[in-house]
Amino acid sequence: MLGINMDDVIAMIRSLQTQLIVIGVALCVAIVLTIAVNKLWLKSQGWRKLIHSWTWIAATVAVIVAVSMMLFGPLNTTLNLMSGSGTLSESSKARAEKLATEIQNEGVTLLENNDSSLPLEKNSSVNVFGWASSNPIYGGTGSGSMNAQYPTTSLIQGLQDAGFKTNEQLTKKYTDYRADRPIVGMVSQDWTLPEPTAASYTDAEMTQAKNFSKKAIVVIGRSGGEGADLPSDMSTIDTHAAGYKSEVQAFGGKEVHDYVNNGDYNDFEAGEGYLDLSKTEQDLVKLVTDNFDDVTVVYNGANAMNLSWVNNYSQIKSVLWCPPAGQTGFDSLGTILSGEVNPSGKTSDTFIKDFSQAAWHNNIGHWEYTNMDEFKTNAGFFGNFTPSFVNYSEGIYVGYKYFETAAAEGVINYDDVVQYPFGYGLSYTTFSQQMSEPTVSDGKVSFDVTVTNTGSVAGKTAVEIYYNPPYTNGGIEKSVANLVAFEKTKSIEPGQSETVKVSFNESDMASYDTANNGGYVLESGDYEISANADSHNKLDTKTVNVANTIRYDSSNPHNGDKTAAVNHFEDASGNGSVTYLSRANQFANREQALAAPTNLELAQEYKDTFVNSSNVNEWLEKTKAEEGDVKMPTTGAKNGIQLYQLYGKKYDDKMWDQLLDQLTYEEMNQLIAFAGYNNAAIPSIGKVRQSDVDGPAALNNNFTQQGSIGLPSSTTVASTWNKELAKEYGKVIAQMGHDLHITGWYAPAMNIHRSPYAGRNFEYFSEDPLLSGVMASAEIKEVQDAGIYAFMKHFALNDQEDHRLAMLHTWTNEQALREIYLKPFEMSVKDGGATAVMSAFNYIGNTWAGANSALLNDVLRNEWGFNGFVLTDYFGGYGYMEGTESIYNGGNGMLATVPTTNNITDRSANTVAHMREAAHGILYAAVNTYVYANGAPRVEIAMWQWIYYVVVAVLALLLLWAAWVSIRRFIKRRKAEKEAVEVVAVEETVEVQETAESTEDTAPAAEAEKPADAE
Repeated sequence: MLGINMDDVIAMIRSLQTQLIVIGVALCVAIVLTIAVNKLWLKSQGWRKLIHSWTWIAATVAVIVAVSMMLFGPLNTTLNLMSGSGTLSESSKARAEKLATEIQNEGVTLLENNDSSLPLEKNSSVNVFGWASSNPIYGGTGSGSMNAQYPTTSLIQGLQDAGFKTNEQLTKKYTDYRADRPIVGMVSQDWTLPEPTAASYTDAEMTQAKNFSKKAIVVIGRSGGEGADLPSDMSTIDTHAAGYKSEVQAFGGKEVHDYVNNGDYNDFEAGEGYLDLSKTEQDLVKLVTDNFDDVTVVYNGANAMNLSWVNNYSQIKSVLWCPPAGQTGFDSLGTILSGEVNPSGKTSDTFIKDFSQAAWHNNIGHWEYTNMDEFKTNAGFFGNFTPSFVNYSEGIYVGYKYFETAAAEGVINYDDVVQYPFGYGLSYTTFSQQMSEPTVSDGKVSFDVTVTNTGSVAGKTAVEIYYNPPYTNGGIEKSVANLVAFEKTKSIEPGQSETVKVSFNESDMASYDTANNGGYVLESGDYEISANADSHNKLDTKTVNVANTIRYDSSNPHNGDKTAAVNHFEDASGNGSVTYLSRANQFANREQALAAPTNLELAQEYKDTFVNSSNVNEWLEKTKAEEGDVKMPTTGAKNGIQLYQLYGKKYDDKMWDQLLDQLTYEEMNQLIAFAGYNNAAIPSIGKVRQSDVDGPAALNNNFTQQGSIGLPSSTTVASTWNKELAKEYGKVIAQMGHDLHITGWYAPAMNIHRSPYAGRNFEYFSEDPLLSGVMASAEIKEVQDAGIYAFMKHFALNDQEDHRLAMLHTWTNEQALREIYLKPFEMSVKDGGATAVMSAFNYIGNTWAGANSALLNDVLRNEWGFNGFVLTDYFGGYGYMEGTESIYNGGNGMLATVPTTNNITDRSANTVAHMREAAHGILYAAVNTYVYANGAPRVEIAMWQWIYYVVVAVLALLLLWAAWVSIRRFIKRRKAEKEAVEVVAVEETVEVQETAESTEDTAPAAEAEKPADAE
């Protein structure tokens, strides 16, 4: 789960400053009056006590009013979020645990199995080497993290549950070395790879291990998380000597990027990355292979690691890729090693031997612009940011599409570069696949694939269908290999066959042509269709001929588009400032296109249209002028429409106008500005508050700390190549969502594995857009069908973590944008029925993705037909996120719980019109959930409000009692004072009288005593 962001704390305090000032002033006035009446002018105790009492009664009332304004104002959203309810049922837990095992069973990929090294003998003893075996990778960090309230099945426990005996002395060695995994946090990261040095293994330990078992397993792990990409050059990280204590915290603290060596040497040399083997790990592998002849390597991680070293040791007989397993998935590793489960996973990414040969190698990370100082921002907790950029210079040639095409053009030697192709995976059995002749009818290409188990044990396999289109030198860019369809067989017994039916749209083979205002084109010619073992190795091939070129225009939109696709992102290409890789003349521009950027200045034409918080007000006034006069929308009408009446109605139903007329400006702002982790309550239309939560592998409520069991990562799901498991994933998420009273899921994430070094690859599916889109849309459909809206994210081009908050200009051409990066989102709308989207932090070209009208209006809504709720990514402001800019360009809500630049403060007719449409999308998604399926939902008062009402009632009674007591005492004191005055007056009168009488009594005596001669 996410931690506390200090910027949020500061923003919250700022939002409370008026009320805090009122409290401070009330208390100061009370203190001053108390002192004044004591020392300056009031002698009457009755009046002094009365003023004391009423001063503090009034101060208390002022404090209560101020606190009430806090609770029902700035703190309202946060308190409502914290008062959420719901717990996971036992049936949901059981279903989730079962699914986790099924996904991991089919997601673990067998990469090597020489000499039938696997499966191992059941119930045998095994030595498990490597510190990662004691602290494996269950998931990732950030929004994709696991909930700690549920137990996890460790890697060692998974092996033991399968009947294996593991060497406990080795496991103790690792837990004694370090018990916890280094923190890879949002702000700071400890990239340390703990591993005891080879020298630390004594002869006695190695002898004991050899006596324990002749079999050795070496576990290597790599983690990733939100907020940082994996270092591609470890020399850029602060490296420390062994024994150093890193100051990295999970969230908060100062920014730190550490690596602590394991020995008296450097684990990495300059140029070596986190996905290479460290020196300590190399020494471990050598130690193990020197002592054991049958070694299995298990790589545990979501990022495609450089595994070329496994081929340097003849003793390494088998290799398994075990991507993150979730909280209960490691049992599968044990059953696969024992042979109880036959592995059927296929790689969802290409594993390469030399990262420097990848098309992305020189163009990952970020480069700061040198001429954008006037747009520098203070992002608070995250520091100062200067606008930056990254070039997607490889164009459409992402992942296997580059390696296969470059090899076909003779630019690279495939076997020297690629170790395990995309879609690759072995089994304990073997299969053959034969295609029938394809038929084309009504735009559909259809055929059968007969899959036969030619081995000796039952097993499953994937049917992978690729097409190789006709290519004209210098024409539209095309890869020689393109996944177009896939299926997963059931378990096939030895000697038996299964017939798999395959079909796809002929238009799925079209390319996007940016010429002539753009559009999808299916060029005439022969299209090779093949059933492959992986992206490189074909099992059977057929040909489909397209007689005439088809251009998909307004009379024939592409793949169900509502309006024909045309160019909308010409500016995102950089208008000539970026050279994109072209296949023309055998990639003649390869060296130039794939080189690191040298021009670090943003062109003036882009500077002139760049918007961040420093100039958003000028942008707003200019935009309103361009829009012209707009009629002020109706607000606050009394039409009597309640939200539940819109359940199931179309987005453009006329009743929506009646409902929207009822909303006030304040209600619309509440919906829009405070849409973080909830869909706000609007009592006037019968709208209850609804909860939205992270994340891609679990449901985590960051405010109640309630959550679900963590499932295997999206990369693991993709590696199953099983659509049915993706569907079940969606069903399980929905069931757990109902248990936890959740209506919005911040997932699935479907950005592309452009580089294996991207920090959140574990949240994303694959380097391939079709595999990503099929899995994501399958999950979304099941979640949506269960009445929960799924936020497909991060829309779009959020394919890296590095500098994602630093106004990261992401440059790509429109063909790559549409064919690679937008395709999973397109499928999620058209096939999955998504009604919610989370936009991205980055800029597309020079426009923030969360305020990009071309993306959110022209493509998402107008082309694809999306209706619903577009939410920003976490709304921290960061010097460029502006709520007003977002709603003017297709955004609906801000993922915020505290007021920053999310509030809509402009009240012009233009802005209110955009607020109205933004609220429309939010309400459309909200009403089409299970909450409204059976009519008006019961409006519940949050627990904190009940507590508030009770406390206020008690305080009110106490204040009334105090007022009554103070008045009674005042009356008594005044009476006593009056009586005292009367007594004093009487006493004074008596004293005067007595004095007078005394005077009268003494006068005659004095006269009598006068001497005679006194006369």
